[in-house]
Amino acid sequence: MAALRQEFSYTLRRLSASPGFVLAVMLSIGIGIATNATIFSIVSRFVLRPAPVGDPATLLSLRTTHDGEECCNGFSMPTYIDVRDQARSLSGVAAYDELVPASIGGKGEPERVWGQAATANYFDVARLGMTFGRGFLPSEEHQPVIVLGHRLWQRHFASDPNIIGKPITLSGHPYTVVGVAPPGFHGLDLILDPEFWVPLGNVAQLAPLGNIGKVDTDVDRGNHWLAVIGRLKSGVTTSQAAAELHTLAGHYATAYPKTDKGGGFLLAQAGSLPPGRDHSKILMFLGILSVAVLLVLCIACANVANLLLAKGVARQREMAIRLALGAARTKLLRQMLMESVLMALGGGLVGILLALWATGALSAFRIPAPVPLDVSVAVDWRVLLYTFALSVATGLFLGLVPAWIASRPVLISALKGEDAMARPGRRMNLRSILVVAQIAMSLVLLCGTGLLLRSLQNASSIDIGFRSRGLLMMSVDPRVHGYTPERTTHFLTQLRERVAALPGVLSVAATDSVPLYGGNRSDGFSLVGRPAEEPIPIVDLFMATPGYFETLGIPRILGRDFAQESAAGQKVGVVNQAFVAQIFHGQNPIGRHVSGAGVDYQIIGVVKNIKSRTIGEHTRPILFRSLAQTTGSDPSFLGYELIVRYQGDSAAVANQVRSQIHALDPAMAVYNAETIEEHLHSALFLPRLGGTLFGVFGITGLVLAVIGLYGIMSYSVSRRTREIGIRIALGAQIGAVQRLIVRQGMLLTAIAVGLGLPAALVLAKFSSSFLYGVRPHDVVTFLTVPCFLMAIALLACWIPAKRAARVDPQSALRYE
Repeated sequence: MAALRQEFSYTLRRLSASPGFVLAVMLSIGIGIATNATIFSIVSRFVLRPAPVGDPATLLSLRTTHDGEECCNGFSMPTYIDVRDQARSLSGVAAYDELVPASIGGKGEPERVWGQAATANYFDVARLGMTFGRGFLPSEEHQPVIVLGHRLWQRHFASDPNIIGKPITLSGHPYTVVGVAPPGFHGLDLILDPEFWVPLGNVAQLAPLGNIGKVDTDVDRGNHWLAVIGRLKSGVTTSQAAAELHTLAGHYATAYPKTDKGGGFLLAQAGSLPPGRDHSKILMFLGILSVAVLLVLCIACANVANLLLAKGVARQREMAIRLALGAARTKLLRQMLMESVLMALGGGLVGILLALWATGALSAFRIPAPVPLDVSVAVDWRVLLYTFALSVATGLFLGLVPAWIASRPVLISALKGEDAMARPGRRMNLRSILVVAQIAMSLVLLCGTGLLLRSLQNASSIDIGFRSRGLLMMSVDPRVHGYTPERTTHFLTQLRERVAALPGVLSVAATDSVPLYGGNRSDGFSLVGRPAEEPIPIVDLFMATPGYFETLGIPRILGRDFAQESAAGQKVGVVNQAFVAQIFHGQNPIGRHVSGAGVDYQIIGVVKNIKSRTIGEHTRPILFRSLAQTTGSDPSFLGYELIVRYQGDSAAVANQVRSQIHALDPAMAVYNAETIEEHLHSALFLPRLGGTLFGVFGITGLVLAVIGLYGIMSYSVSRRTREIGIRIALGAQIGAVQRLIVRQGMLLTAIAVGLGLPAALVLAKFSSSFLYGVRPHDVVTFLTVPCFLMAIALLACWIPAKRAARVDPQSALRYE
């Protein structure tokens, strides 16, 4: 131990003698580790982190399947009760409605919040300890009690330590606070961000006609609206529980063939990535990012390896003397490895500091959604442990070869100061190979960056079909304030009239959801009086008031706009061109009838196509329904969006609109207030995220590769100073000397491009599902990037070549 302490002190003294060299190594390694720590933070958040509950390994998420489908649905109330009472492998089964809208009153302006309605045993099954108070009691299934989320308690109730037992107003109803959830708990979904919990018996009061519709949920087995969790009994495995549920599914199929035939159950770890088609896409995206950051780290490692090789070669004479005096090779090797590991650990510290900033920047990205989502990432203990292990492994990997070379010098050559890695006749030494690897990996990153940036450019220029400027959007939800459908329609009509009279307002309309929110209501549609086509066309549904198409700037092609339709009259709809092409096969639809979800609609107009769910989607058929005719039969679960076309200052208009809302109802919560520019910025979430990340990775890799190439060329010039001086003394032209140096560097670059381009083409195929209007083998990208890289490489070679051409022959001939 004393010997190790002595070697450690000696290593620190040696490193402190070369602060510039140590700083360069730490920064290079730190950049590479920072990118890996940042992406691993995402992996830790969405893949590795267990549910924030007690004993998360035994808590399962249960879903229903049909006919062996990969995924999956929620539970009906009767199915939940059956599983809760009959599954012997589970010690407890709880259910909850994933999102319940509400408004919280109190001091200041009313606040729109989202929560969950859960069975009374929810917190017991989850084994969740509270910050204050308790969960629900079995007798409180229908009682007005509430558990507050920790952030809601801090934000709206100023962290009141005496909140337990106090009454609060939730959507106009009195509730008693019985608990405050612990920090970091926002339910068991990976990204949903509910902020309160009430017993399940309150859902009809808080969200009338919401998820559960008009059916009797106690007996209807076809209404799958519940999320379910189950706790494994001690000693029971997941496979055993799955086998039991498979048996139960068979019993239910026999007993209830109309609803349960072909049914099954799917079990997964609670709080993990949900199964389904998005699961594989998310994992592939994270996999691509992981490969990219490993390439950045490899480029950084190659850079550092070159520095360490140069340092190791410079120390060969020292090592030869120490060996000649009797020093043990293992001791020399251990000392040099200790140096590289300490510098790598310093690089890991730099990487963590950079990752803290990077994860904060990533958390600012917002997914377009009308419900609260938590996609924040942070550096947690898993990231710290991963970074430490990566730093140690990097230090050992980087230091091993230079230490091996330095501790095994050819004594005679080393004592004369000769470079063992620059022997006559050797065309490619290890440093050149490392530079080739750097440039090749940088090319792969730059090609990925080019594809994603072109994808972002294409996504930004896609015609969305409606105005992209001068629109303000604000949401209200009269339903959670106890409004009847008739009163809701009247409120929205009054609000539109008031807002339309405001200065700076050009037009105003209301809808249930703005396009590009990722998804809205949809149903299968067919022509009335004709057999339904197979497969049944799925149509997106939007509610609209008069003036909707004018406000959003959607051109009308045929027919008329909505007027003052009667709620009891014939249901009418306006469709887009894709609807006409798919349902009517291009024929004039005006006056004809279509049916969806048992409702008959008469077509009164046709408008141009718009992007409905996402910017990159194929055009979808859309039917716009009269809002006045729909609030009673199919109320919007997300509330209603007021769309204001304005000129002037958006903030001033927003304040005036908010004032008009509170003039009509001071208790009405206003939420999701944003301009159309902000909304479209969020709608480009995926291409912006990919472009930003790969842009950072690509530029980082390029800078490191160019530094490596410049370093190897400068080193080459310094080692060939005597040769260059002799050439010039014998009459060699300056241009010939420059070409000699540049040719050497460009040869390395050409080899790297030849190796990197096929690899980039192969990896690009995996990114096809994330590209907008760009093919994975995009010609422009795969021609431009190599040319750009060659130009940068030429500059990195030309600077040392220019310096070589200024060598004084007399000084060079005296060079040692």
